[in-house]
Amino acid sequence: MLSVVHGSVRREAFAELSSFRMELYAAMPRRADALFELVDAVLCAGGPVVSLPELSLETVHRRGHGAMYDALAQGRLDVSRLRWTLAGLRLPRGTDRQISIALDVTPWPRPDAECSPDRLHCHRPCRCDGVRQTIPGWPYQVAAGLGGGRTSWTGVLDAVRLGPTDDATEVTAAQIRDLLDRLRQAGQWREGDPEVLFVLDSGYDIVRLTWLLREVPVRLLGRIRADRVMHHPPGHRKGPTKGRQPRHGEAFRLADAATHHAPAQESTSAHDRFGAVVARCWGRLHPKLDRRGSWASHEGELPIIEGTLVHLEVEYLPGNRDPKPLWLWHSVPDADSHDVDRLWRIFLRRFDIEHTFRFFKQVLGLTRPRLRTPAQADRWVWLIIAAYTQLRLARPLADDLRRPWEKPLTQEQLTPTRVRRGYPRIRRILGTPTREPKATRPGPGRPPGRTTTPAPRHPVGKHPHKRETPRP
Repeated sequence: MLSVVHGSVRREAFAELSSFRMELYAAMPRRADALFELVDAVLCAGGPVVSLPELSLETVHRRGHGAMYDALAQGRLDVSRLRWTLAGLRLPRGTDRQISIALDVTPWPRPDAECSPDRLHCHRPCRCDGVRQTIPGWPYQVAAGLGGGRTSWTGVLDAVRLGPTDDATEVTAAQIRDLLDRLRQAGQWREGDPEVLFVLDSGYDIVRLTWLLREVPVRLLGRIRADRVMHHPPGHRKGPTKGRQPRHGEAFRLADAATHHAPAQESTSAHDRFGAVVARCWGRLHPKLDRRGSWASHEGELPIIEGTLVHLEVEYLPGNRDPKPLWLWHSVPDADSHDVDRLWRIFLRRFDIEHTFRFFKQVLGLTRPRLRTPAQADRWVWLIIAAYTQLRLARPLADDLRRPWEKPLTQEQLTPTRVRRGYPRIRRILGTPTREPKATRPGPGRPPGRTTTPAPRHPVGKHPHKRETPRP
């Protein structure tokens, strides 16, 4: 009976992977053969991708390195069609079938590419002293579905490059709306299902996002600074005189425990990595907004945006690090309507997307090519997403081809690296929709003399919209 079930799962996985490959090929209206074989070369390479032209030496890439560069420069990829295809695939879900999606930005460093436009000062941690530094490059905001347990797999659904003139908060709100619309039309989310939860790390203006998405059936959970000041709902005006009712109540200073009243919920549990974990939450709290930054152009009176604050206190951190205060903002103001213990566990799952970024860059070579234009970079990013999606779909089909010094893993424990190691076998069974390359003859080569003009230089852009930084 188990073998029959196992065979049924393999057949379904094979059909889904084959269908995705055909959809991917159909989403390439120009230079489809070269682009598709480039994806196969990324998946079938014997080790990490360290050089773009060396991918043309792979057996599955039957064209030359010139065709590869031409495909990235002149090819076309229907990103909209690919987004709809990703939304229709099986998504990682929690035990309660809740859809949780992580949003985060990963930079493509391009510090010396003066001829490449639309570069920004991207944030990245400095390994020397731990101080956050910036580096010129292209920032990409990725949305990925999260599972319910500890894993290195995520379901990448979307990627958007942030430009110099973009308001990052508005771009994030638009990305969430579009993604939810695709999930709804793909049947992944229906009316009456739990609202889709988007999990964000610090750096996002989650309070403003809550306001921009107030009419969208989503929930937001993100980390906020530990020095913020919130306010309780206002009470009635005190004193015998009449006047305007107050807008803000008593201050709730995150860094001052004396201002914290009894929490609405408190949970104590044990974690294998953090020891004893105490989570507390307070509802109906809001920040005092100032008419500056992103709120400077707001028409009318500044809104009151209420949410739930979650404070997480752990016994210790891995690596003997000192635990720092961790505060989360949940866009649902009613603190009694959700499980506080479940909220912080979902937030921990957000770090699974870091494993995806590391795999993209260290193994699949996301930032290896030295492409000049942002359009070429966007094309390469989506090819890497398509390659990773094939690995995720091929997981039930892969065997554990471990090295002698590696521990054996079950089918459910296979990592993306282990699945990629066995993907050439799967690819031989799947076949390829690409056509045989045509025989060509060498070209005349570069004509004598100078035939080009120096490429224009582009300065590193800056965001014209500053994020809102409310103060007490």
